Amino acid sequence: MRQENLRNIAIIAHVDHGKTTLVDKLLRATDAFRANQQVEERVLDSNDQERERGITILAKNISIEYKDVKINVIDTPGHADFGGEVERVLKMADGALLLVDAFEGPMPQTRFVLRHAIDAGLSIMIVVNKIDRPGADPEKAYNDCLDLMADLGATDEQLEFAMEHVVYASAMNGFARLDPSDDNDNMYPLLDMIVEDMPAPEVDPDGPLAMQCVTIDHSEYVGRIGIGRIYSGTIHDGDKILVVKNDGSRANATVKQLFTFDYLGRKECGEVGAGDIAAVVGIDRTDIGDVYTDPENPVELEPIEIDPPTLAIVFEASTSPLVGREGDIVGARQLKERLMTEAENNVTMRIEELPDKSGVEVAGRGILHLSVLMESMRREGFEFQVGRPRVLIKKDENGNRIEPIEQAVVECPGEYSGKVIELFGNASGTMTNMEQGETICHIEFKIPTRGIMGLKNRILNVTHGEGVFYHTFLEYGPFAGELGVRNNGAMISMTTEKAVAYALGTLQERGQLFVGPGDECYEGMLVGERSKPGDMVVNIARTKQLGNQRSSTADIAVQLTPPRTFTLEEALEYIMDDELVEVTPKSVRMRKRILNAIERKKANVRAGLVNK
Repeated sequence: MRQENLRNIAIIAHVDHGKTTLVDKLLRATDAFRANQQVEERVLDSNDQERERGITILAKNISIEYKDVKINVIDTPGHADFGGEVERVLKMADGALLLVDAFEGPMPQTRFVLRHAIDAGLSIMIVVNKIDRPGADPEKAYNDCLDLMADLGATDEQLEFAMEHVVYASAMNGFARLDPSDDNDNMYPLLDMIVEDMPAPEVDPDGPLAMQCVTIDHSEYVGRIGIGRIYSGTIHDGDKILVVKNDGSRANATVKQLFTFDYLGRKECGEVGAGDIAAVVGIDRTDIGDVYTDPENPVELEPIEIDPPTLAIVFEASTSPLVGREGDIVGARQLKERLMTEAENNVTMRIEELPDKSGVEVAGRGILHLSVLMESMRREGFEFQVGRPRVLIKKDENGNRIEPIEQAVVECPGEYSGKVIELFGNASGTMTNMEQGETICHIEFKIPTRGIMGLKNRILNVTHGEGVFYHTFLEYGPFAGELGVRNNGAMISMTTEKAVAYALGTLQERGQLFVGPGDECYEGMLVGERSKPGDMVVNIARTKQLGNQRSSTADIAVQLTPPRTFTLEEALEYIMDDELVEVTPKSVRMRKRILNAIERKKANVRAGLVNK
C-alpha cells in the first residue's frame, strides 16, 4: 500500500544550479523558521568548505510539512567527485526534482546524477531555475532535459511524467510558476505539485522489518549512526534486530536510539513506520548496504554497490626544512591515526597504509574529492606532504590494461575552439560533439583521467580566461599509452633563505615566479616555472653587489610581476612524479622529492634519466 502522508524526494542538478538555495526557500515557505530567527543563506551547506567553495559535498536529509504531508527532501551533491553519495541516497527516494539553469541547460554532471535517478526508476519532475537570469531560455532548457532523459534510456512512463510536470522558478527570488509569464511570487505551486503528483512510498506496513543503511553519520558519543529508508514493517526503540552485511554475514543488535528527520534537525522518537527515513543508533560498526531486519522473518534486499575510486594519492609526514613552523600536528603516527579515522567515516574512500610504512595511500573519485580531505586536515592543524595523484589502472577479462575515461565539456568563444581541440588532442582526448552557438562554442570530449590533470589552467590560458571546463567520470576504457607531461622546466631554489626582490627581478625574465619578496624558501623548493624545458637551480637570495661608486640607476626600483599562486587542487595537478606538495595550515608549497641538487642528479643517473 502507499503511505499517502509521506513523500520522499531527491533534488538533483549540476553544481551551482541552485539546489541548496531552492531547499532554503522551501523551508521558508513551510514556516520552518521562527519569524524573528536569523538564518544564513544556503542553510544546508553547513560545512565551512561547502560555504566557501559554493558546492554541496555531503548529501543531507531534511523534512518539511505541507498540507499534512511530510516531505523528506534529500539535497545531493552536484559534483561528480562526490557521486558515491548520490548513488546511495537515491535509493531512499520515490521521485526527484531535476533542477536545471534556464541559461545553461543540462550540464555534464546533470547527466551523471540523472542517469542514476533513471536507473533507480524515480519519477522525475523538471524545475527550470533562474528564469529571471539575463539570456535565459526556459523552453530550450526544458526541451534539452527531455532529450537528455531520452538519451539516458528513460522509460516512456518517466518521460510522460516529466513532460506533464514542469515548474519554472527563481530560487534566489523565492517563486515557482507553472508558466514563465505568470506573476506568482511564492513557492506553493511547486509544493502543490510535489504533494499532489509525486508518488507516495509503496510499502508493506504490516510486514517484517526491512531497512537498508545508505548513509553513515558519526558522533563522538555514540559512534556510527545508520541512516536509511524503511521498506516494510516498523522499527521501535529497543528492538532486537538482525543486521545482514553486504557479504552475507549476520549479527544481532539492539536499537539504542531512534530518530526521524524534522525540518533541519532530527527528532528522537519511539517508532518509525514504513516509508519514512530513520537514523538508528546502536549498531556496532554498521556499514553502507547493511540491512536491518526481523530476526525471525529476515528480508533480503539488493546489496549496494559503491563505484570504485579512480585516483590515489600518498600522504607522508612532512620532511620540509620549515616543518613545524605553521602546523601543530606533524608526526607520522598522528597523520596515520587521522586518516584511519577518516576510513571509518568515509566509505567512498579507500585508505591503506603502504607496505613499507612510509605513508598512507588514499584513493578517491577525483582530485576535488581528495583535496577536500586535505583541506579539512590542514584546518585541523596538520602539516604533511603528498605526491602526484596516480590513476588506478585495472585489467579487463582478457588481461588488457584499462583506465578511467572522463567526459569533458568546454564552452568558449568560437575563435578559441581550435586551440582547445589541439590541447585535448595532445592529451589523448577525442572530440565527440561540437555545437557552435551565436558566440559560444560547446565542445564535448572523451579523455583519459590522466590527461585531465593540469588541463584546466592550459584551457584558461588559450581561451584568455573565457573558457568554462567541466568533466565527469564516464567509464573504464582501453589504456591510452604514455601521455605528454609538463613541457616547461621548474626553477628550484638552491638555498634556504627569504626571497630577495633583486634576485627575483632577473629571474622573472626567465619565466613565471611562484614566490614574492620576503617569502620563506628552502633548498629544493619550486619557486617558478621556466619558459623552456629542463629544470634550473636558481639563487633567490642574490643581492646587488655594492661598490663605493654611485650608479646612475640606483634609484630605479625593481618592477616585479605578481607571483602565480596555486590552490591545493592546482598544485596537485601541476607537480611531476619526482615532486611533492607540502600542505600546512597557512601555505601550499611545491618541492622536489630530493631537496639537494647533487643528490637529485645522482638519483637521475641511477634511474637512467640523464647521462653521467
